[in-house]
Amino acid sequence: MSISRDDVVHVAKLARLGLSEDEIVTFAEQLSAVVGYVDQIAKLDLNDVPPTAHPVELTNVFREDIVKPSLSQAEVLANAPEQEDGAFVVPKIV
Repeated sequence: MSISRDDVVHVAKLARLGLSEDEIVTFAEQLSAVVGYVDQIAKLDLNDVPPTAHPVELTNVFREDIVKPSLSQAEVLANAPEQEDGAFVVPKIV
């Protein structure tokens, strides 16, 4: 399938892009090449290939979530420049 100049102009209009004539021609060629590659992939026999979400086996790199003793509220707020009612006071952002 080939992407025409009109196809590129239509998509550019939908995306509210202003393209020069050179850009339209370039994008038409590039998008036609991409569609050509997709057509090649579509022709492959993938009946015996199981569907995968990721091509490489993934492992979880996070540590176990282990409950440990933590600082008390007073210790946390000890170094706060400003505190009020057990919470940090920060500048108001509007």
